[in-house]
Amino acid sequence: MRFIDDFLNGITMYRLVLYYLTVLMVGAALAGLFGIAALNPANLAFSIIIILAVCMAANKIFARAFGAIPNIESVYITALILALIISPVDPTDTAGIGFIVFASLWAMASKYIFALGNKHVFNPAAFGVALAGIMTNQAATWWITSNPLLLAFVFIGGVLIVRKIRRTDLVIAFSIAALAAIVFTTNGNPLTAITMTLFHSSFFFLALVMLTEPLTMPPSRMPRIAYGALVGILFAPNIHLGSFYFTPEIALLAGNLFVYFTSPKRRFLLTLVEKSELADSTNEFVFTPDYPISFRPGQYIEWTLDGRAADNRGNRRYFTIASSPTEPVVRLGVRFYTHASTFKQELLAIQPGDTLTASHAAGDFVLPSDPKQKLVFIAGGIGVTPFRSMVQYLIDTKDARQVTLLYSNKTFSEIAYKDFFDRTAQSIGMKTVYALTDEPVPIPGTHAGFIDAALIKQEIPDYLACVFYISGPHGMVSAFTKTLNAMGVPRRKIKTDYFPGFA
Repeated sequence: MRFIDDFLNGITMYRLVLYYLTVLMVGAALAGLFGIAALNPANLAFSIIIILAVCMAANKIFARAFGAIPNIESVYITALILALIISPVDPTDTAGIGFIVFASLWAMASKYIFALGNKHVFNPAAFGVALAGIMTNQAATWWITSNPLLLAFVFIGGVLIVRKIRRTDLVIAFSIAALAAIVFTTNGNPLTAITMTLFHSSFFFLALVMLTEPLTMPPSRMPRIAYGALVGILFAPNIHLGSFYFTPEIALLAGNLFVYFTSPKRRFLLTLVEKSELADSTNEFVFTPDYPISFRPGQYIEWTLDGRAADNRGNRRYFTIASSPTEPVVRLGVRFYTHASTFKQELLAIQPGDTLTASHAAGDFVLPSDPKQKLVFIAGGIGVTPFRSMVQYLIDTKDARQVTLLYSNKTFSEIAYKDFFDRTAQSIGMKTVYALTDEPVPIPGTHAGFIDAALIKQEIPDYLACVFYISGPHGMVSAFTKTLNAMGVPRRKIKTDYFPGFA
């Protein structure tokens, strides 16, 4: 498990999906080549070439027409999904070629033509296939799940994706709703119906890959569960409206509409107005948005740069917003390492007046609704950014909650937002303890050593009455969760910061 987590934390979510889909494609071709699957590798190669060519050309044209920043990574992902759910066609099959061309074209078009607030509403692959099916009277076969060996790869890779983005609640809600709807609407043996669904349908690929697309899912837990349940119910083959029966892709599109009306999103253009050094190897970027961003303190957003020279980690990242919703600007605090990715190199090089884009705010790492609840914030390094957002919000709204911040760094010079947190003692009475692990000589006003159970008990005698918020590197968050559990703090009183694409 440790090896898997290390691997997942070292790769962005989008790259994981891209590599996973590529492995599925190569595995399917090999299975067809060696007679393990009833698949013609030549037809598969022909289909993916057509789909990729159409998707790339269409995306380039639409991006230029709409003045958007094209994202080639997204194009590859959509193209591979289409190739994995539309049956490979023979070069002589003009009707089949027309279907994949139409589906590919409209998958790309949906990102621009059917976009509200500069943000696409529908899952592109699902939209392309659904519209192509209506117009040509053909349908996606979801062939990648038709072979037991390929289905195993679909499941294993899909589980890794869900583990990476931590959307188990979404998949479980979909699964329970889908299987329950199938059982209650089947005219035959329920066990047979469930078996057929799990092993001979689009169930796993839809649930683990397409349903979990971040840009078309709700930003918080309860709406996300409702979204999964809705798509699950509509996924059941006997669910219909009059003579209209839902296909898997149409069920997903209906869920996308639900997400838009319950959790409207948009894409923002951010202009850099200030860049400064927060601490050693840490910078803060201050932006003005072209449209007010609605978010809750502690949430994250997806940041996109014009990644023409992006490395294999892509040109998109998720970062927590360091500013409060009460501020007119958007703050981003980032730590830079010696061997930084091209994304961080490009980010560090931007100057006032330069722009980047940002997508919807999401995440459940937010303040509790009960203002009387005592809070403990535990931060490691730049993991302090959500707490900067929360504390500024408490100051601006005059919300005098009882808060203690335990903030760990290696050295004094690495402390970010120190002046800000020092002032909070006067403004809202917040207590801050700076723990330094690698200083050779103790520094007055700081704790020499790690944050551990002894320090927590010393600084917060009534810690069992508190809710703990932990933000920082994955290993630190996991270690503190175990420490708090061992101290008797129940899991429901421990909130951990997480967002897709942590790497």
